[in-house]
Amino acid sequence: MNLETLDWDDELLTLFDIPRQMLPTIVPSSSPEPYGLTLADGPLGGEVPLTGALGDQQAATVGQVCFAPGEAKNTYGTGNFMLLNTGTDLVRSKAGLLTTVAYKFGDADAVYALEGSIAVTGSAVQWLRDQLGIISGAAQSEVLARQVADNGGVYFVPAFSGLFAPHWRSDARGAIVGLSRFNTNAHVARATLEAICYQSRDVVEAMEADSGVHLEVLKVDGGITANALCMQIQADVLGVDVVKPVVAETTALGAAYAAGLAVGFWKDTDELRKNWLEDKRWQPAWTDEQREAGHAQWRKAVQRTLDWVDVS
Repeated sequence: MNLETLDWDDELLTLFDIPRQMLPTIVPSSSPEPYGLTLADGPLGGEVPLTGALGDQQAATVGQVCFAPGEAKNTYGTGNFMLLNTGTDLVRSKAGLLTTVAYKFGDADAVYALEGSIAVTGSAVQWLRDQLGIISGAAQSEVLARQVADNGGVYFVPAFSGLFAPHWRSDARGAIVGLSRFNTNAHVARATLEAICYQSRDVVEAMEADSGVHLEVLKVDGGITANALCMQIQADVLGVDVVKPVVAETTALGAAYAAGLAVGFWKDTDELRKNWLEDKRWQPAWTDEQREAGHAQWRKAVQRTLDWVDVS
């Protein structure tokens, strides 16, 4: 799809030898004209009109009511996906991010976003459990990491399959650096949580470089948000408030919002904003000196992971 015309791109259709007539019609994310109906004898008990259609991360962005330029959400799963609303401006990234359509409601102009994908975040915690065996479950990572006041100089870059946004280095591999005789498994657990947060900061900095907008608050969702220490570290690393909503299933919620807007269940996005409720907020506790010193060490650790695999 051509991001400017919101239609199939003739040049790419020709390049890949794809007949236009075999492709579906591109429709808005929220449409009063139903895309179709559910089965009459299906689980919904009748023919229910389908009026909302959003991709996974776009739906989470709508569920987090990130409707204004500069608003961003971060979904923490096996990997991380962060989207920044850039409004109706199509911002071409020069800092290693993807430009995408966030949503298009009815006849209104399309709203665009910058997206940063991080390959390994929650799966790094799984690695502590399944490969290293130093925790028995994801929740124990917080308990173990709280046994130490800081990372003890240890940095863990979980580049198990290379680094995604904003680096895009397939030659990188994971590394734990800064180890001394003093360090324990608690420092490794703490470094793992910090790795999730530092990777997110790298994406935030790329977004700010591309958009020129300084992030004021980060809305978060996904499994790792249950880890209060990790979310506190995220606030400390970014230097902005991190906010979690009452309804954690933001992807499903965003799809429902889009459908509800189409049929008038909700009047407008202002009503959706009022429907969004804050559950918990983490505020930065680190000083600027702590924040920048930690990030400088993180950048050094990232450099140690590069050029490990010979990529032809």
